[in-house]
Amino acid sequence: MHDSAALDRFLRGMEYPATRDDLLREAARDGLGSDDRAVLARLPEQSFSAAWHIRYHLARHALAEEFSPSASSALAAA
Repeated sequence: MHDSAALDRFLRGMEYPATRDDLLREAARDGLGSDDRAVLARLPEQSFSAAWHIRYHLARHALAEEFSPSASSALAAA
């Protein structure tokens, strides 16, 4: 999972509920790094009730990538 202190501070400081577009707009305004903004851009288009809700989606996405068939075949080839 993408773990960034800057992203963590940003999520703690956000007002909720917030949509993905709200998060991206505020991230750009706050000067959040491009890697962190790219992570937020992969979130589903919905309203998030709290920072934990966003972290939950980010963790699910990371696990899905980790255990996808393409990731498994890449590991087997290594």
